[in-house]
Amino acid sequence: MSDDDSTAAGPGESTLRIEEHGDHVEVTLDRPATRNAIDAAMISDLHALCAELERRPRIMILTGGSEGVFAGGADIAQLRDRGRDDALAGINLHLFNRIRALPMPTIAAVDGYALGGGAELSYACDLRIATPRTVFGQPEPGLGIIAGAGATYRLVRLLGESVAKQILLAGEWIDADRALALGLVHSVVDPAGLRDTARALAEKTARGSAVALRMTKLAVDADAAAHPQIDLAIQALLFEDDEKRRRMTAFLERKTR
Repeated sequence: MSDDDSTAAGPGESTLRIEEHGDHVEVTLDRPATRNAIDAAMISDLHALCAELERRPRIMILTGGSEGVFAGGADIAQLRDRGRDDALAGINLHLFNRIRALPMPTIAAVDGYALGGGAELSYACDLRIATPRTVFGQPEPGLGIIAGAGATYRLVRLLGESVAKQILLAGEWIDADRALALGLVHSVVDPAGLRDTARALAEKTARGSAVALRMTKLAVDADAAAHPQIDLAIQALLFEDDEKRRRMTAFLERKTR
């Protein structure tokens, strides 16, 4: 988590840089002076982004820019002043849940440190790409709190209980090589190639049917108790979709050529 002094964005200033690229949108966290600490302004900007991606679904690439830091965590200067009611309001948790629930796949392109809330933000994404200098960590107990924005359950699902407790309780940081070995990240690439790799992954993903991608994500993220009924219901819906017929017809026609 960031231990920098709070430096809020000025009036009218965005904490994000957003670029449109056809089937996907690239979003860069843009608070370099605070190592992309997640403050109230960034939370507001990310909620506005989510609203747009809910209205017009696209694949999202989320990155921290070229500073060697994805996100240093929540803004400690603001976090220190939050009380019990703020914790119960789940300020960061609700945002990360919203990102997790976005209709189309999300990709975190993580260069450098992803700590505390920054790590939890990356866990909320569907896929992660790292560089050799990427490090994930949850230092919250050292600050007298827990990783309360999703890590306590998302890490268990991503890595299993034993590894999750190594990170959450023993304070182990996960470097890029171990993250790759554990399956936490899709690949480890040179920082200079991080955006291109994320774009290639987004473009590869976008070749699938948009509705099938949305339904697959919905099924994967559903509670275990919802299976297999949810799978059957989704498949029944897709079997009646014109996109399914078009794609399968094209596949069969290619085979007969």
